[in-house]
Amino acid sequence: MSVNFPLFLVLATAVTGLVWLLEIVWLARRRQAKKTAKALAESLDQPLVVEYSISFFPVLLFVLVLRSFLFEPFQIPTGSMIPSLNIGDFILVNKYSYGIRLPVVGTKVMDISDPQRGEVMVFIPPHKDEYFIKRIVGLPGDRIRYQDKKLFVNDVMQEQEFVERLTGENSQDMLFEETLGEFDHFIYRNRYKDPRSQAWLVPEGHYFMMGDNRDRSSDSRYWGFVSEDKIVGKAIAVWLHKEPGLNLPEFSQNRWIQ
Repeated sequence: MSVNFPLFLVLATAVTGLVWLLEIVWLARRRQAKKTAKALAESLDQPLVVEYSISFFPVLLFVLVLRSFLFEPFQIPTGSMIPSLNIGDFILVNKYSYGIRLPVVGTKVMDISDPQRGEVMVFIPPHKDEYFIKRIVGLPGDRIRYQDKKLFVNDVMQEQEFVERLTGENSQDMLFEETLGEFDHFIYRNRYKDPRSQAWLVPEGHYFMMGDNRDRSSDSRYWGFVSEDKIVGKAIAVWLHKEPGLNLPEFSQNRWIQ
C-alpha cells in the first residue's frame, strides 16, 4: 500500500504548528504560573513533544509550500515515455504552471494557465492512486483518433517524420519525430501494422494522455481521461539520472523536457 505523502506532510505540518501555537499562547504561560522557587528550572523546561514541534515545524512548512505550490521532484519508473524520458530520470515538476491548487484535495484556487497540447504532464489517473507522466494529446472537447499508429486531432493528422529504424534489442522499433501543437518531440513506434481505428471525444474538464513509447504505454487509450482536478503539474526538466541497481547518480543527462 502506497503512502499518501502529501497528506502526511499536511498533517505533520498542522500538528507541529498547532503545538507551537499552543506553546506560545497557553503552555508556556501555564508552566510559568505553576513554577515554584524550588522547581524553577524544571518547570520552565519544554516537554519533548513541544521541543520537537518547534524544531520541525519551520522545516515542514517550507517543504509543504515548496512541494505543494512551487516544484516537486518525480522519478520516472517505467519506459512509457522513451525516448523523451528514460527509466531512472529524476524530473522537476512545476506545480503552479497550471494554477495554484490545494494540497491533497487538488482543488484549484488560482488560475495561471491551462495545459497545452504537446506538453508533458504529471497527474493521477482514474484507475490508480499514484503519479503518472504522459504527453497531453487531447484537450477538453477534442476529437481524438488513433489509426494505423497515426494520431488525428479534430480530424487533422499530426505530422510524423521517420528518423531511423533502431538496432539491437529495440530492433522492432522505429524512431519518428512528431509535431503536436507547438511541440516537436520524438516517439517510438514498432514496425508492425495495426489496422484498428480507435476514436474518443474528450469531455469537458478532462484530458487525453499518451506516452511517447506508443506501443509500450498504459495511457488514456486503455484507462480513459484525466480529470482536471487530478493534475499535479507540468514536467519541465530532467535534473538527475540514475541507472537501476548499484549505480551512482549522474548529471550528464540534464535537459529541458520538450
